[in-house]
Amino acid sequence: MMRLDPEKLSVEFRPGVTTTEPILGRKYTLTHSDITAELFLTIGLQFAYDKITSMRDEVLAEWRNSNIGLFLYVYVYVGNYGPIMNSIRNAIFRRELPLALEAIVYGDNGFFIAHPQLNHAPIWIYFDSTDPAFNQYEYWGTPMNYK
Repeated sequence: MMRLDPEKLSVEFRPGVTTTEPILGRKYTLTHSDITAELFLTIGLQFAYDKITSMRDEVLAEWRNSNIGLFLYVYVYVGNYGPIMNSIRNAIFRRELPLALEAIVYGDNGFFIAHPQLNHAPIWIYFDSTDPAFNQYEYWGTPMNYK
């Protein structure tokens, strides 16, 4: 399944996080360059808002806890751009999310080695849109599916 080119992935750890800690509070911001196809993963205690552009095509993720255990919550902004543009953005996110999830899992590999139980945690994705046709939560497997 590997679509990720590790040579095109840059990973930055912000203050307060290490390659193994913490679990709760750990946030991922994945951005990219349309020109070079490089991916940029920032792992911190806050989302890397300084890396988010007006295109709003980044992938944000964080570890959350529920009554059934830990899960990876992923957020993408499909938007409020009208039916045609929302449909296009939705299709692009769906096409690129496997690569984005693979980049997060690969880029934070030391974390998953230190916490092997999280390889089996559910991934829930929130597609955020004002259009009800695209505004939804979906289960997308576990990190193990993206190794």
